[in-house]
Amino acid sequence: MSKTLRQTWDLETIFSGGSSSETFAVYLKQLEQDIASLNAQVADAKVPVTVEDTYVYDGIIDQLQDIIARLSEGSAFVSCLGAENQDDKKAVQLTGRIASLHAKLASVKTRFDSLLQQTDDEVWTGWMKRPEITPISFVMNESRQEAKEKMAPELESLALDLAVDGYHGWGDFYDTIVSKVRVPYEENGETTYLSAGQAANKLQHPDRKVRETMLVNWEKAWSEAADYCADTLNHLGGFRLKLYERRGWDSVLKEPLAINRMSAETLDAMWDVITRAKPALVKYLERKAKLLGVEQLSWADVSAPIGESTGTITYDAAAESIVSQFRKFSPRMADFAQMAFDKHWIEAEDRPGKRPGGFCTSLPVSKETRIFMTYAGTASNVSTLAHELGHGYHQHVMDDMEILNQSYAMNVAETASTFAELIVADALIQEADEKEKLALLEEKIQNTVAFFMNIHARFLFETRFYEKRKEGLLSASDLSELMEEAQREAFCDSLGSYHPTFWASKLHFYITGVPFYNFPYTFGFMFSTGIYAQAQKEGAAFAEKYDNLLRDTGRMTVEELAEKHLDTDVTKPDFWQGAADLCIADIEQFLHMTENLQ
Repeated sequence: MSKTLRQTWDLETIFSGGSSSETFAVYLKQLEQDIASLNAQVADAKVPVTVEDTYVYDGIIDQLQDIIARLSEGSAFVSCLGAENQDDKKAVQLTGRIASLHAKLASVKTRFDSLLQQTDDEVWTGWMKRPEITPISFVMNESRQEAKEKMAPELESLALDLAVDGYHGWGDFYDTIVSKVRVPYEENGETTYLSAGQAANKLQHPDRKVRETMLVNWEKAWSEAADYCADTLNHLGGFRLKLYERRGWDSVLKEPLAINRMSAETLDAMWDVITRAKPALVKYLERKAKLLGVEQLSWADVSAPIGESTGTITYDAAAESIVSQFRKFSPRMADFAQMAFDKHWIEAEDRPGKRPGGFCTSLPVSKETRIFMTYAGTASNVSTLAHELGHGYHQHVMDDMEILNQSYAMNVAETASTFAELIVADALIQEADEKEKLALLEEKIQNTVAFFMNIHARFLFETRFYEKRKEGLLSASDLSELMEEAQREAFCDSLGSYHPTFWASKLHFYITGVPFYNFPYTFGFMFSTGIYAQAQKEGAAFAEKYDNLLRDTGRMTVEELAEKHLDTDVTKPDFWQGAADLCIADIEQFLHMTENLQ
C-alpha cells in the first residue's frame, strides 16, 4: 500500500467530464431510446399459452437485464456527482433525468410483470423449468406474485409517472434542504460554518464540551429547517399511504418486508430478543456515565469515546489495518479492499460541500464500486470505511451473475457490511494492549447500542408516524415529540437528554427507493453476528461458504438463506438469541474491565 493514499475518488474512468460529460449525455439518450424500444416489444407481446411461446420472451428478458445494468451504472454515477458536491446544479438536473428513466423502465417492467401474472400456472411451471430460465426463476416468481398484489398495469404506470415529480421530487427536495444546512463551530476563537456531514463528525468529539455545544448548535440548525423537512416527510408518507390504499394493502410494513424478502414473524422474533437484551445495555450506559463523570449520559455522550483521546487515525493507517484484518479471514476480500484503495474508488476527503453520511454504490457495467464518506480520523470513521468496503465486496462476488440475481435486499446487504466491521473490530481488540482494548471494545458496544436502541427508535418513530399520518398532516413539533418519545422507549429512559429533531436530520427517513430504511440495519447486524460466530468455529474454511451465502442473497428469502447456509430457522428466537448473547458477552467484559475505574 502506498504511503499516502488519495482520498478522492476517480469518476473520470466511468464517464469523463463530470456532470457536463458529453459521453454521459449520449449514454442517457441511448438508454432512453432502448427503453422505448423495449416498451414497444413488451406492448406487442402476448400472454404465452404454451411453453414454446415463452421462447419469444428470451430476447425481452436479455434486453431488460441489459437496460437494468446500464441504468444502474448511470444512476450510480449521478448519485456520486451529487454526493461529492451538493452545489453541482447540473448533477441535480441529471438526478431528475435518471428518475424519469427509472419511471419509464418501471412502467415497462409493470407491463411485463402483468404478462407473467396472466400466464397459466401449468405453462408457468414449464417456463420456469427451462434451463435458460431456471437460474432466474426465483426473481421471476417474485415478480409474478408482486404483480398479483398491485393495481392494474395502467394504474401502476400512472403512479410511477406521477411519482417522478411528486414522490421522488420531494425526496430530491430534502437533499436541497440538507445542502443549505450550516452549523457553527468555534475553534481557537474563530467560528466556522460546517456542512451537515462535517458537523455530524463533531458530535463524536472526545471533548464533552465540544460535543454538547455542537449538539445544541446541531439541534438549532435542524430546528430552523424543520418546517421544510416536515412538509417533505408528510408528503412522502402521504404518497405511500395513498398508494398502499389503492393497492389494497393494509400494513405499511408489507412493502418493506417484501423488499427485504422476509416475513413479519422473522422481524418480530428479532425485535423480541433485542427487547429482552436491553437491560444489559442499560447497565453499560450507566457504567459509561460514571466513567465520564456524569449522572446520566446525554444524547451526545452515547457515541463518545471512553478515556483520553489517543489522537486521530490516519486514512493510510485505517486502510492498512482494514486490508490486513480482511486478509486473515479471506485473501479474496483483502484483495478487493486493496483494489478499491489502489484504483481510487473511495471518496473520503473531509471538505465542505459534501453530502453527510456514507454509502457504497455499484457499477454493474464497469464491474466496479464507489464508496462515499467523510473521513475525519475517528474510530467510527474506520468502522464506516470497513462497513462500506463490506458492501463493495458483496457486489464483487456477484459480478459474474445474471443482473436479475444481483438485486439483493437491504437487510442482507447490511449483513455483508456489518460482517466486515466485525472482522476489523474483533481483530484489533485481540491485538490491543489493555488500554486500547477497552477503547476498541467500547467502540464495538456502541454499535450494539446503535442497532438495538437507536435503530429501534427509528423503527418505532416511523411505524407511529404512518399511523398518525393516516389522520392528517403532522407539524414539526408533532414529529419532534414523536421522535423523542420513540427514543425514550428505545433507550429505556436511560439518557438525560435526547435528539428531538433527529427525524429532520436523518436522510434515511427521506429515501424514496426503500421505505423503512431502519430495521434492515439491525437485521444485518444480528444476522452477521450469527454468521461471524459460525466463522469463528469453522476457521479459514468458512470464507468460501461466506462467498456462497452472499451469492445467494439475490435469489432467496432470508428464511431460505438461513436454512441453506446456516441450518437455522430465523422465524424462531434461538438464532437471534445466540447473536444477542455475543453482544451481551462484550458488555459483560466491558463491565468487568471497568469495575475499578469508576
